[in-house]
Amino acid sequence: MARWVLLLSAAFLSVTSAQFVPPYTEDCRAGMYPPNGPTFKGPVSWYTIDLDLPPSKRWTAVIADKKSELVGMIQAIRDLADAFVPSGRLIELVDLTLPLMADTLPNPFRDEIKGIAAASGVPLGEVVLFNIFYEVFTVCTSVVAQDQKGNLLHGRNLDFGLFLGWDVKNKSWTISEKLKPLVVNLDFRRNNKTVFKSTNFAGYVGMLTGIKPHIFTLTMNERFSLDGGYIGILEWIMGQRDGMWMSFLTRSVLENATSYEEAKNKLALTKMLAPAYFILGGSQAGQGCIITRSRELSIDVLEINVKLGRWYVLETNYDHWKEPFFLDDRRTPAMKCMNQTTQANISVKTLYDVLSTKPVLNKLTTYTTLMQVSEGKLESYIRDCPDPCMPW
Repeated sequence: MARWVLLLSAAFLSVTSAQFVPPYTEDCRAGMYPPNGPTFKGPVSWYTIDLDLPPSKRWTAVIADKKSELVGMIQAIRDLADAFVPSGRLIELVDLTLPLMADTLPNPFRDEIKGIAAASGVPLGEVVLFNIFYEVFTVCTSVVAQDQKGNLLHGRNLDFGLFLGWDVKNKSWTISEKLKPLVVNLDFRRNNKTVFKSTNFAGYVGMLTGIKPHIFTLTMNERFSLDGGYIGILEWIMGQRDGMWMSFLTRSVLENATSYEEAKNKLALTKMLAPAYFILGGSQAGQGCIITRSRELSIDVLEINVKLGRWYVLETNYDHWKEPFFLDDRRTPAMKCMNQTTQANISVKTLYDVLSTKPVLNKLTTYTTLMQVSEGKLESYIRDCPDPCMPW
């Protein structure tokens, strides 16, 4: 309910400066792939994360290339904090207290975060803040689809930055725009062999989007709940640390699970700090599901079932058995476009078309990722949403 109140407030503030008029959508896009035109902001660069290196050294090359962008992102966060607390005491509190929190995080995440702070020169507390943001501010669209040959495709739009600084002049979210230059593709390797691949933000050690080549694909979407990430973070700070950070769990599964079923069980059963949706795709026909999670357990698992006519599963940020909030209905236009595409015509090309249709594509969208598990392929593109475009 609190999130709905914020959405309503943001809507009233936004409509005065941009064209957000019902029905909040457009005809299903076609011919968008290969990525082109004003919604395509650029390709995503590849980097290698060597898991054989000490955790504190793994991100050095990425940060060397993205240092200025990371510093700019952190400065934008500081500016937002100073706007709320002009005395500067909020950032002072972050710099004093969050370094202590870093020591409570499990490895390898703790040492990787410390290594990023050392390589970038950004205060440790602010790097910790950057890494816990995603427990509470992510809004996304994810879909796993099965074509008529039984091949699985997995696509997602990563939307981030809701309520984090609306730029009235440019009609954009400040943090969303600052994140786009930080988008990177990562090849995590051990013994010079790929363990998994991910699309991520430089300086962020958890995983939101990834592929274990030829085994499974995985994305994570935030699940709005009163018992949300804020509560889990506060419990962690207070010393109750029996849950796992969402993005740390996602990375652990990508790194260690050796099958679709093992990944599914770990995602369904591990206690977490925040509720979430895990969207998981396998390598065999029928292996695709949405795992709806509370902090303690799995509430529901919705699976692909072609015999029931369910050749895809699609998740935004609302329980699939409930209607989405009317000001944030990305599910209906996304499903409309998937149904219009049909199973006979689903492909990387047409999936990108669906993810390019407003409001599935919106002002919060930082990147689109497409994954083909059978080919071990992950491709990502930085996105833009020219006006008229919904703010979320």
